Amino acid sequence: MITRDMIIADIITKHPQTLAVFKNYHLDCYECQIADLETLEHGAGVHKVSIDELLAALNRSLD
Repeated sequence: MITRDMIIADIITKHPQTLAVFKNYHLDCYECQIADLETLEHGAGVHKVSIDELLAALNRSLD
């Protein structure tokens, strides 16, 4: 399960299928150096994306 306090790069590395979700939300996290340090919640906030919607979509992609 993906949580709001996880590091973005760790999510993408461990669950590569989430990349499509990040792209769908126009989050180019895979290209960003900050993704190695930034939590999902912080990244969503910076880009004005609903953390709850993003979390739901990311976790659905794990099924």
